[in-house]
This record gives sequence, C-alpha cells and structure tokens, in this order.
Amino acid sequence: MIPLLATMFKELLLLVRDRSGLLVLFVMPAVLVVVVSLVQENVLKSTGETAMDILFIDQDHQDFGERIQKELGASGAVKLVTTLDGQPIDAEQSETLVGKGRYQVCIVIPSGTTEAVQQRAMDQISHSISGAVSGAPGAEEAALPHLIVHFDPLIHGAFRSSVLNALKQMLLAMELEMKAKMLAETLPVQFDLALQALTGRLPDPGSAPLFQLDAGWGTRRLMDVVAGQSRLKKLPTSVQHNVSAWAVFGMFFIVLPLGGVIIRERQDGTFVRLRTLPVPYLTILLGKLMAYVTVCWGQFLFIVLVGKVGLPLLGAPVLTLGSDPVALIVVVTSIALAACGYGIMLGTLARTFEQASMFGPVSVVCAAALGGIMVPVYAMPHLMQKISLFSPLAWGLNALVEIFVREGTLRSVLPELGYLTAFFAVTLIIAWIAFRRRDYQVGATAY
Repeated sequence: MIPLLATMFKELLLLVRDRSGLLVLFVMPAVLVVVVSLVQENVLKSTGETAMDILFIDQDHQDFGERIQKELGASGAVKLVTTLDGQPIDAEQSETLVGKGRYQVCIVIPSGTTEAVQQRAMDQISHSISGAVSGAPGAEEAALPHLIVHFDPLIHGAFRSSVLNALKQMLLAMELEMKAKMLAETLPVQFDLALQALTGRLPDPGSAPLFQLDAGWGTRRLMDVVAGQSRLKKLPTSVQHNVSAWAVFGMFFIVLPLGGVIIRERQDGTFVRLRTLPVPYLTILLGKLMAYVTVCWGQFLFIVLVGKVGLPLLGAPVLTLGSDPVALIVVVTSIALAACGYGIMLGTLARTFEQASMFGPVSVVCAAALGGIMVPVYAMPHLMQKISLFSPLAWGLNALVEIFVREGTLRSVLPELGYLTAFFAVTLIIAWIAFRRRDYQVGATAY
C-alpha cells in the first residue's frame, strides 16, 4: 500500500508542477462550458426555445391588434416590449433598434387594420352569397391589409420563416373566426330575402329569419394537437448538455500529461531506476491510474461548480445533476479510467514526447467531433453517425446526458459503461504488450 500511495503522490506532485498542463486540464474545459453555454442560450432565445423580447407596436388600437397582442403574449415563446423607459415606441424608433441589433424582431399593426379586415371579410361573404344566388362574379375586392414585421439584418433562414409562418397561422385562425361570425349573421338574412323573392311573400318586420346559425360555431375547433406526456419533470437546459460534453472532453485531455510523464520517465532513465526497486510494475501502473483518475474527478467537480455557481451569475440556467448519484459516480469513474487507459497506451506506444503531443490532442479532438461534443450526432451525415458509435467520447457523453437530462439510472447506462470498461481494458492490454515487447528488446540488446 505504501509504494502505491508513494507512486500516486509522486504523479500528483509532478502534475502540480506542470502549470501549463493544469491550465489545459482545468481552465480550458471550464472556459468552453461558459462560452458555449452562453452562446447556445442566446441561440435558444432566438429560435423560440426560451422567451425572446420582441418589439410590438399597435397603431390600430382596436380589436385586431389587441387580439394579436393577447395571442402572442399567451404563447409564452415571446415577451412583447411595447414601451422603452416608460414611453411608447414609434415605428421609426423600432426600425432603428432592430437595425442596430438590439432587438431581433419588431411587429407593427398599422392603423385602420381592424376596419380593413372587417370590411374585406364582409365584402367576401356578400360577394360570395350574391354570386351564388345570381350566378354573377363578385366585385373587385379592396386592397389586402397587412402587418409589418421588421427583422434584424443578421437574422435569416429558419428563424425568419418560423416567425412569419407563426404569424400567418395566427392571422388565418382569426380570419376564419371573423368570417364564421359574419357568415352566421349574414347568411340567414340573405337566405330569407332570397326565399321571399322567390315566393313573392312580403317580409314581416317582426318575424325572425327562417333559419339561424349559431354565432359561435366558427370558434369551436374540430381537431387539436396534443403533445405526448414525457417522463421528464423539467425540460433539459443547454447547461446540462455542455457540462456533460466538455467535462468528457477535458477528462480525455489527460492523455497529454499522462502520456508525457511516461515518455519522459523512459527518456531520462527514471523508469529504469523505478524498475530496480522491489516494486512490481503493476503497482507503479496502479499508482499512475489512481493519481490521474483523481485529477479527472477534480476536473469534473470543477466544471460542475462552474455550472452550479458561475453560469447562473451570467444569466444561464443552473446545472441539475439528475436523480441517481450512484450512477453518476460510476459513469464519471468509468470515463476517467477510459481516458487514463488511452493516455497510458499513448505514452507506451509513442517514442518521443513530440509524437504524443501531436497525436494525442488531435485524436481527442477528432473523437470529440465524431462523438457529438461539438456538433450533435443527429445533425451529422449518415456515415458519420455510424462512425460516431465507435468514439469513446460519445459513450461517455451519452451516459452523462442520460443521467443529467433524461434522469437515467445505473441500469439505463449499462451499455455505455460496458463500452468504456472494454475500451479501458483493451488500451491497457495494448500498452502492456508494447511494454513487454520493448522491455524484451532492451534486454536482448543488453545481452
């Protein structure tokens, strides 16, 4: 036990002296978590996932503008801004604010919109009924009323289309409701007049129309869309995903200092002196593993602290860790072992520190890109999605996301734990074979 603890203490002491290595292991993933989480939080606001501030100018001040304001406010996807510093916003000021990027969208309801829409609906109904009775086409309609939507010049593509489509759907529902109401009022009268004209019967001022439509029939829906029930009590946040992703990325960067230590010990003769001691090589290897697994846990706890304390101070959601601490401990330990196993294999196979310093970080970045750390796997081409199944960073990320976001348990992450454990075992076996072969070659040369 004493040689094991001494080896572990020696490794930690060497790592503490390597300040650049500590910056790579601790500061880099923490900075990435902060930057990417804040960027994604802003993107979520711009895509409607969280409430977004939108300028709203109602120049109409009648039913139509009030209905639109009420519908938009009830959606929960936007927060309507109608005043600045207690003063109403005019159209010119809104164009300036949107043009400078302070707000991404501004909706303007022109004056006279309600009267124009009502008149157009009445004209359409009257022309349709008169055309159906007489067989003659309706008269030319009035000019089409319109809403004005100003966008930030940098906003384009899907977000612009989604805003316009949402407004069009809202206006269509309001138009149908208005037409149904007017039709319920107009059709019975027109039908009664047409019937009286055919029969020659004089209208009775006190009599009701022969038939009547329920004025509210146009507001009763025929079908609706209901979201399926989810087992998640709270919606996941960008912080949960980013803490999971960049914690895995940071832990796998342990390959650089770990592989470098093994190479330097071999080059400066320290490893030969260690072999002369009455300590099995397995004890030395376990000491390195314990030291760097401890460092990986320190990385993870530091990033969790950033998600719990630092990000909320910057306006991002607070990190939640799921509901199964045992599963979280097992998963983080498995990721740390896989990362350390890869570092030991790299340090054993590489002949120089330059080889390890080039191949190690590049391979980790490539595995991170394929594993969904930087870009979601579902957004990749089909071939890359297949390749991502073989990335150890993808296994670690999927396991942490399962616990953080989907409230998974130890049982639900067993496949990922199996892959990580197998990867750890394979890397150690490869490192052991390479070590024994090199040791044999050195012994044969000396003989």
